[in-house]
Amino acid sequence: MTRFSLGKWLLPLYSALALIFLLVPIVYTFVFSFNASVKSNIVWVGFTWDNWLNVCADASVCGAFGTSILVGVTATVAATALGTLMALALSRYKFRARSAVSLLLFLPMATPEIVLGAGLAAQFLSAGVPKGFLTIVIAHTLFCLSFVVVTVKARVASLDPALEEAGRDLYGSSAQVFWRITFPLLLPGITAAALLSFALSFDDFIITRFNNGAVTTFPVYVYTAAARGVPAEANVIASAVFLLAIILVVVSQTTQAARRKRLAKLS
Repeated sequence: MTRFSLGKWLLPLYSALALIFLLVPIVYTFVFSFNASVKSNIVWVGFTWDNWLNVCADASVCGAFGTSILVGVTATVAATALGTLMALALSRYKFRARSAVSLLLFLPMATPEIVLGAGLAAQFLSAGVPKGFLTIVIAHTLFCLSFVVVTVKARVASLDPALEEAGRDLYGSSAQVFWRITFPLLLPGITAAALLSFALSFDDFIITRFNNGAVTTFPVYVYTAAARGVPAEANVIASAVFLLAIILVVVSQTTQAARRKRLAKLS
């Protein structure tokens, strides 16, 4: 007779409940993107394709989404460029206070966003910088910088120095060795850091709220609209972003699996 094991069923049950808990808001958002609502999108009225076919019927939704994309791209480019250089400097060179700089880089990651957002807002106010698009980009860049440094630094630590030494032995200049050997090897880490930075910037609300002024990003718009019911067009954009993320992950995993198979055949 098989003995009943509580531990055997407890972990799968807990995992299933956690997954359901995480997916319920996403399913709700996707379902209500097809709701034929007029003013409020809280109560189900009926099914319609109009929200997906005319997603910019409410211009404020697309305007906020476009602002978030522009802020995310700008902050990502700035944070990735600065963070990559900082990661290389911290990993390859010795200078005074290097340990202190490495420690301080973890502070933005460990500091609550409300503290970071309020601190940056106070600094902008003291410096007389008007809040707007520029202050949001600066705040997002500083927030994402630590994540880029940590991600790229881990990639730098995994590089084989013999590859760069081989390039120098073949009379390659410092620039040639970097762009033809080091940079291609760092590219996966840099890409991962850039994607993480964009996701953090696009999704951020707290830091943005403290520093946005009159500029409205998509998370700020959703928060403001939540009092009267988030428009169905906002649900459409959120659902489309989620589906796009899933497609990118599936394509990436499929490509990597096919590459591993090709390498296995060659070996």
